[in-house]
This record gives sequence, C-alpha cells and structure tokens, in this order.
Amino acid sequence: MAKAEQDPTGEHIKCAQLIWDYHQMHHQFRPVDVGIGLGSHDLGVATFAAQLYHRALFRTLVFTGANSRTTAARFPRGEAVQYREHAIGLGVPAPDVLVEPRATNTGENLAFTRDLLADSMASVGSVLLISKPYMERRAFATCQKVWPDVEVICASEPIELADYIDGIGNPRLVLDMLVGDLQRVIEYPALGFALEQDLPNNVRDAYERLVDAGYTSRLMT
Repeated sequence: MAKAEQDPTGEHIKCAQLIWDYHQMHHQFRPVDVGIGLGSHDLGVATFAAQLYHRALFRTLVFTGANSRTTAARFPRGEAVQYREHAIGLGVPAPDVLVEPRATNTGENLAFTRDLLADSMASVGSVLLISKPYMERRAFATCQKVWPDVEVICASEPIELADYIDGIGNPRLVLDMLVGDLQRVIEYPALGFALEQDLPNNVRDAYERLVDAGYTSRLMT
C-alpha cells in the first residue's frame, strides 16, 4: 500500500463522505446524567461540549485525555486540562467541569472516567459522549464494551466534511484519520476493545478503495 502523495480526487472524497456519514450515529439528544468530552487534537469537541452544557443537557461535564503524538505540542498541559480551560472560557462554571488527565486511548477514557465519577456521583445511568465527528461510532462501540450498564448517546460538532477538511487544512490527513478510525471499528471487537458494529458493503468498499489509494498513515500496524 503506497502512501497517498496527491490531494484527494473527487472519487476519494466520495468514498470519504460515505465513511464520514457512517461514523456518525445521528442520535437524538436528551438530558443525561453526565457529558463526557473525549480528548483529541480537535478543540471543537470542547466548544460543542460547552454548547451542550448551556442547552442544559447535563450538569456535570468531564473532559478526559492525556496526550498523543499529535496533541503534545498543541496541548502541552494535556488534552483534558486544555479542553476544560476552553469550556470555562465559554461560560461553563468551573465547579461543573471535571478532568480525567491520564487516559491515552478510548477504552481508558471511558474506564477512567467511570471510576472518577464513581467517587463523585451516587450513580450514572446515562452519558452523552462528545467526540470528533468521525469518532462517534468507535466511541459508542467502546462504551458498550467498557461501560455496558450506562445508556450512551453520541454527539459531535455539526459540521460538513468539506468544512471540516477546510478547518484542518490538510485533506489527506483527514482522509487518513477517517480510514484509521474505521479500521478500529472493524478490528477492535476481535481484540476485545469494543462491540461489533454492522458495516454496510458500500462503506467497506469505500474503505478498501481509500486504503488501496494510500490513505494509510493512521492505520494500526
């Protein structure tokens, strides 16, 4: 599999759109016990979490995440810490924002947050997971595995693929990330990290076409 060296073609973008749409769960929002913002390179997660807080969908907001190789330079104090600061700057009261600063993968995000909340809340029956737009399905499948006794609703910034690409400024990187997250949705159940998700044939075909075209920098080896 050669690494992609050109900007995405129109056909590649069509494939990416299928995968983008699949990653999103299209859940209907309702009030829950806790909002959980999953750390990443995307500060839009914290922005949208603050918006959902102001819509009174939850009273407690947890940001979870340490650093990865893609976030260490941008968020030197850690993803969760800087998400919290951003949300407070958007008007979320500081006492309502908890931080879980140790997690380095999605399973840890959820397990460590579950343990944190066990120490601070009587019970948690429902959570709203706030993630990058192309991470909703993986977050959902992981939560079903790691924390099966809560009802999980997924959310992400309402943004179109083209606008997200423009915001990141690197089309190939976005397609690499879409492909990498879908690989994890496919492979993680067999590794015991998540529950299996139905995968439509057209989405699998789109994935294979992008892998063959070299969008592979975020694939597990």
